[in-house]
Amino acid sequence: MAKELARKIGYIYVDTGAMYRSVSLYCIQNGLMTDSNINYAELEKQMQSIHIDFRTNAQGISETYLNGENVETEIRSLEVANGASRVSTLGFVRRELVRQQQIMGQQKGIVMDGRDIGTVVFPSAELKIFLTASPEIRAKRRSDEMAAKGEIVNYDEVLANVIERDQRDQNRVESPLRKAEDAIEIDNSTLTREEQREILLALFAEKTI
Repeated sequence: MAKELARKIGYIYVDTGAMYRSVSLYCIQNGLMTDSNINYAELEKQMQSIHIDFRTNAQGISETYLNGENVETEIRSLEVANGASRVSTLGFVRRELVRQQQIMGQQKGIVMDGRDIGTVVFPSAELKIFLTASPEIRAKRRSDEMAAKGEIVNYDEVLANVIERDQRDQNRVESPLRKAEDAIEIDNSTLTREEQREILLALFAEKTI
């Protein structure tokens, strides 16, 4: 949704969820996270060495780079998603990534996708959308997306991940998931892509008139 809007209006797309996934991947690759433990002290020391940026490929699609390496495929696994939900609760991780996100947004002309953008990263954003959908619908969409990439998918595991992530994000101390007071809420559980696109473009047009 955010990617398509950015392409339509000629803005840069920033997927902040991919940034937390990239930190998760970094932890996995560097032995800082197991199923039961995160080496918090070492991760905090190394956070300043973790740089994430987004680059547009030849097809016009934004891809995620971790310390100069394209990790767009690697960060989409369920293992990395589970890890992202864990590292996203850490204050020092959030503060560093928010710092990087705010630098990205200084020039404006961006569509930023994430769970604390309207409340923490850019509380003065010109247009805020709070998107919702049922966990079952979101898990089905995610399962279909993974299957389309040739991954073996267990729907129940994906659904459990969606529910767990929501609960963790809503109840974390640092930047909990919540709707900003001035955000426009859209439930796209039953919307088609075309209906969703029309709503977004209309809202964007209202803000830029």
